[in-house]
Amino acid sequence: MRLRFPLWLAGLIVALGPVAASAQSYQCTAPRSVSVPSIARDGPTRTMPVTGYVLSLSWSPEFCRTRKDSRRHARQCSERAGSFGLIVHGLWPQGARGWPQWCPARRSRPTGAQLARQMCIQPSASLALRQWAKHGSCLVDTPDRYFRITRVLHRSLDWPDLDRLSRKEGLTAGDIREAWITANTNWRREMIAVKLNERGWLEEIRLCYGRDWMPAACKRTARGAADDVPAKIWRGL
Repeated sequence: MRLRFPLWLAGLIVALGPVAASAQSYQCTAPRSVSVPSIARDGPTRTMPVTGYVLSLSWSPEFCRTRKDSRRHARQCSERAGSFGLIVHGLWPQGARGWPQWCPARRSRPTGAQLARQMCIQPSASLALRQWAKHGSCLVDTPDRYFRITRVLHRSLDWPDLDRLSRKEGLTAGDIREAWITANTNWRREMIAVKLNERGWLEEIRLCYGRDWMPAACKRTARGAADDVPAKIWRGL
C-alpha cells in the first residue's frame, strides 16, 4: 500500500527522532521497550478507498477519572510515568461510507521498542497495538511507519491550555473549538469534532484531514457536539 505525503510530512517522517515530553505529557520519559500484548479482533476485515483521515485525541484527565488505581491503565493514569493531557487515541483512515479496518499487513506485529516510542503520546501498549492492527494496517504496510506518522502529526500541533479553559463560566463546545483555532490558525470549526460524554464532559477532540494530509472539513455526522452545547473539562483534581 503506497501513500503520497506532502513534503512537510514526508520529511518529518524520515527525520523524526525520539519523542520528547511535551505540554501534553509532562515529565514523561519513553521506556526503551515494552511488552507486546495480545489483542482480539472486534470485527471483520473491511477494505475501501481512503478519502481522508481522522486524528483522535483523548483527554486523559477525564479518561483516568475513574481509573487511577487500574493496573491495566497504570502508565496513563497512575501519574508514576508522567502526567498526560491530550493523548493520541488513534489515526483512522476514512472512506466515503464508513472506514476500512483490520486489513492484511506485511508486518502485522510491532516490536516492543516500536511500541515504546509511542508511550509519551499514546501511553498504552495495548491501545497502540490495537490502533495499528485495526486502523493503521489499512493505511501503511508496517507498524513503525504508522507510529511515525502519528508522532509527526502530534508534533505538528500546538496545544490550547484546556486546564485554563476549564475554568471559563458558561463553557461550550464552541469555546473548545475556538481555543483550538487560536492555537492552530490553519484549522477551522468544521474541521474539529468535539466529543462530550453523556454527562457533558470533554472526552475527545477529533481532527479531520483530507487525502492530502491537510486539515479538511469533518463529515457533518461526525462533528460531535454543536458549538452552543454546554461543556465541562475535568482537570484531574
